Amino acid sequence: MKKQNINTLTRFFSLSFVLLVIIGLSGCEDVIDLKTETGPPQLVVDGWITNQPGTQTVTLTWSSAYFDTNPIKPVLGAKVRVTDNLGKVYTFTDSEGTGKYTWGKLATDTLGRIGGKYTLQVEHEQEVYSAKTEIKRVPKVDSVVYTHETLPIKPDKDKGQQKGFVVEFYARDFVGTGDTYWIKEVINGKTNVDKAEKISIAYDAAFGAGAPSDGLIFIQPLRRSITYDSLYQAGNRVGVELHSITNEAFYFLQQVVEQSGNGGIFATPIANIKSNVTNADPKGRKALGYFGASAVSKMETVIDPKKARPED
Repeated sequence: MKKQNINTLTRFFSLSFVLLVIIGLSGCEDVIDLKTETGPPQLVVDGWITNQPGTQTVTLTWSSAYFDTNPIKPVLGAKVRVTDNLGKVYTFTDSEGTGKYTWGKLATDTLGRIGGKYTLQVEHEQEVYSAKTEIKRVPKVDSVVYTHETLPIKPDKDKGQQKGFVVEFYARDFVGTGDTYWIKEVINGKTNVDKAEKISIAYDAAFGAGAPSDGLIFIQPLRRSITYDSLYQAGNRVGVELHSITNEAFYFLQQVVEQSGNGGIFATPIANIKSNVTNADPKGRKALGYFGASAVSKMETVIDPKKARPED
């Protein structure tokens, strides 16, 4: 009888503790107005050149306060150029006054090459900023395939259909550790990376350094990362772009993904991600953003149900 009483009390206190925790956590839902200090605006660089023909773009904007809902302001009147390791200079111009500085007017114009090293220089308001990158090797995409798929639960209308196709690509990492890649979904000829959650990066053929994946075919979660929001349907034109990136760019993008998912009661303080753009004057204003470069391997296909793999 004594033992039963002790068990009863134990269950009572356990239940009371759970209720207190729930009540305490519900209190965390209160909205708190945070007063944050606003520093001077900083130059933000968004530039990524490739070995593909066509226009190359470096976008310059001003940073803004975290809670500022006003449109992002472009940086106008800057001098922007890229110099390669052979001494060739490419001048970028903002012909439309939007902060998008471009080079290359013809579809055949090519700037990047595998093995090339590139230096970006931006001059604005008596300050000079620079960043360096290079174009690494990229493996060939061997194939893009698709499989019949039926989701266990019918999705909401805006999340696509319950039946469709999962698309994946096949490619093999080069032998030699340390190759890093950015995998991009392609829909109707255009890459689709409209939010940070869609950034898919690989270290050799897996997610990070240390995995025994050197020289192997990319693991399935990476191969299928080009099927993101919903199942594809018959007639869709889809594919992949595999971009080679430097190790530095890999860790930059990794931090972008981590910061984008940094929320909830266990969130860490938000901080600017370290940029590879530096000011020639150590006492001058610092810059944000990134300047990178890639070689690109790509393939597309049109989904034909007759050619699809059977559902698992």
